[in-house]
Amino acid sequence: MDGFYPWQEIELTFKSEHGYEQPYLKVEMWLNFTHTATGTKLRRPAFWDGGQTWKVRFASPGLIGEWSWDSFCNQTDKGLCDLTGVIEVQASESANRFYKNGFWRMSEGKRNLIHANGQPALLCGDTAWALPWRATLDQVDVYAKDRQSKGFNAALLMLVQPDMRAEGPDSRTKDYGFARGFEDLPQGHLNELRPEYFQYLDTIIERLIEHEIVPVYQPAFHGFGWKGQGVIGAVVSGEEVSRLCRYVVARYGARPAIYLVGADGYGDLDSIRMSGEAVESWDAYRQPTGVHYNPMALNKSWQDCDWLDFQWCQTGHGEEHLPERVMDMWHQKPAKAVCNAEPTYERMEGFKAEGWWQGHEAWSNLCSGGTMGVVYGAASLWQWRLHKDEPGHLQWCVDPESGWREALDFEGADYPGVLRRILEKYPFTDMEPDWQLSLGKRGLRAGDGFYLCYLEAGGNVWVTQPQVAPDEYRVYCALSGEVLSSGKLSEGNPIEVERGRPAVLVCGNVSL
Repeated sequence: MDGFYPWQEIELTFKSEHGYEQPYLKVEMWLNFTHTATGTKLRRPAFWDGGQTWKVRFASPGLIGEWSWDSFCNQTDKGLCDLTGVIEVQASESANRFYKNGFWRMSEGKRNLIHANGQPALLCGDTAWALPWRATLDQVDVYAKDRQSKGFNAALLMLVQPDMRAEGPDSRTKDYGFARGFEDLPQGHLNELRPEYFQYLDTIIERLIEHEIVPVYQPAFHGFGWKGQGVIGAVVSGEEVSRLCRYVVARYGARPAIYLVGADGYGDLDSIRMSGEAVESWDAYRQPTGVHYNPMALNKSWQDCDWLDFQWCQTGHGEEHLPERVMDMWHQKPAKAVCNAEPTYERMEGFKAEGWWQGHEAWSNLCSGGTMGVVYGAASLWQWRLHKDEPGHLQWCVDPESGWREALDFEGADYPGVLRRILEKYPFTDMEPDWQLSLGKRGLRAGDGFYLCYLEAGGNVWVTQPQVAPDEYRVYCALSGEVLSSGKLSEGNPIEVERGRPAVLVCGNVSL
């Protein structure tokens, strides 16, 4: 086989010699890949795709040339084990940042995302939780184009509809409807997988990644869920959910991914640990894995575990700025990446958290230690409410005037992407909160090549140690990203910024 490129998925298909009862549960297959020139080895699990069909998806981690592979299976089956083959990977000039720079991984200091080639990245996430099982492909195209244009590069997704008692047609277009990933989820199990659901999801994921939006996979939700009707994550066994995590890594792990093994709970269930260990065991690309908590949690379960890369808090839905949550998490040891993954959803609970509230929330969390990135949410969009009059949703968590499409246009979604686009011009990897280099302002610093100061209401700013900070500076409008002024630092002289206008001072060379 030939015509394949680094970091781009290659799919191999196998036909089992035997038919199996419960193949998802009983058959485990995997391939070992070896790069001929360097000896680099990767193991990729296979996934069952219905009937007697098994597939393995592989992406070369930046290496061109020949890769050989050998197959293994826990069953004696000539269609699945003891097979060999060769793949030829060619150089590529793809413009997609994940094919050009590689998948995300954690930085050396454990605080930030970087691409495989070292390029820094800041997560700018959107909570489109219900998209996998409610959205049609045409709707995903609209969503992905809009979110990419606003600067989002990640989408938090519930892999399957999590409420065991939810009822409605098996439909993406009818009121109350949702597609089913497992037949037995209403009984609290994840054993009877429906391949046709994941085949449709394949195309959804492809379209997100075409727009450089990384799926954040949450396999079995632990908190409120979709309509608060008994979530699967709170009751499912560790064995079942860790098997699903292996399946997710097999099916989607040769594409850009983040794995969110715990969500909206206290994070201390043993099934979460087992899920994290399953991801670590099977993910050859070491893409980020972590936990997201409810507003009442301590946000530090499994802190010592090697599989844990990040901790994400949630500050609730009461329109309060609570950056202390991420500040507390920043100080936990050993160091893990941190962000606030659920501030108040825009227009939830009586039109709260509108407009610039979302921008200030993002900058406040970032400067308090939530340096992995920022996350935004819109009422009616996270549920993928089909239209503004769709019944069956709890009124406290929707905007009564909006379905998912109207919610795309809420003003607050314009601001988190501005933050990301400003920072990604600079070498900010493993930046830390800094209160020393300016007088009374929130700041971040990364070595001697980057310093940022957030000016919530504008106003003049003094850099108290200009000999320590990079001398080149730019002042950006925090609402638009427009450059307001630029120059060189000079000791004793303030940088003048218009009062009443949120702004950001960045010292460093624009070189990325």
